[in-house]
Amino acid sequence: MSAAVSVSYYVGLDVHRKTISYCVKTSDGRIVCESSIPANREALSRWAQAFDKPWCGGLEATICSHWIYQHLKPYALELKMGAPVRLKAITAAKRKTDCLDARMLADLLRCNLFPECYVMPVDYADLRRQLRYRALLVHTQVQFKNKTAGLLIENGIAYDTERLHRKKYFTELLKTSPQIPEQLRRLLAFNRMQIESLQRIDRSIVSSLQCDTLLADRITKLRTIDGVGEITALTWALETGEPSRFPNAKHALSYCGLCSRQRESAGVGKRGPLSKQRNRFLQTTLIEAAHLAPRYNEVLRAIYEMAREKGNANRATLEVARRLVRYLLAVDRQHFQQRAAA
Repeated sequence: MSAAVSVSYYVGLDVHRKTISYCVKTSDGRIVCESSIPANREALSRWAQAFDKPWCGGLEATICSHWIYQHLKPYALELKMGAPVRLKAITAAKRKTDCLDARMLADLLRCNLFPECYVMPVDYADLRRQLRYRALLVHTQVQFKNKTAGLLIENGIAYDTERLHRKKYFTELLKTSPQIPEQLRRLLAFNRMQIESLQRIDRSIVSSLQCDTLLADRITKLRTIDGVGEITALTWALETGEPSRFPNAKHALSYCGLCSRQRESAGVGKRGPLSKQRNRFLQTTLIEAAHLAPRYNEVLRAIYEMAREKGNANRATLEVARRLVRYLLAVDRQHFQQRAAA
């Protein structure tokens, strides 16, 4: 910890939706105070302003941690966000209370063992929220489409699978098929209306993100890679934040969930399936992009065909996805270097 010489207090914060339990310790482990406060901005400001000496804080990353982190950051000499998986392993104990959790976080801070994780800058976090909301809309669209097909199948109504969700064909199907009862016709029309509404919102979100001044140049550079489209570029930019967070390509591949878990003991190493400790939004987008990228990129096509000759199409797709990550990281780093030099 670079600022350890000037830190007087180490504060562990166990955050929840309604309350925040805290424990303040000195460098030798003595408890100065511990209690809980309401989880609102006014109470946090009063609490943070009461410190008479510099302090360092740590909290676990949860759904309600980020606004607390951003609100307390100006008051603290140093504030850290902890990786939940690693904290769970460190703090596993027979007794677990909010007070004990706060004490443990404070101890990890003062011993310089706090498992810190990357915190997305506020500007990127706001845009990422929009992109993740778009992912929810896409998922809902698929549900409505599947329900539409299911309703037709339940009633024994024949349809063209490839054209079902096209507006013109769907309208003609409702008008010309005498086998569709009136009640089912209303349900199908409602489904179609929801799909079209969700598609409009989807296009609006993507358009606004592409035009954002923070992302416009970056997205343009990322799309110079053959096989990288607007959604892949947006997902990479907003889910990674800044490429400097990755010391090398292997860390980026691990974050994207494109490598398996490793288990080694007594000189015997084992590899399992793809690790579940990953960014699931990036993993899904990259694998979907890897299915299409070989059509537009000769190098990626050669990589796919070489891996495919070994007999497994899924592994070939993973190889393409891994190469895409290396391309994206290299172009992204070059963009940030050029921007810093300008």
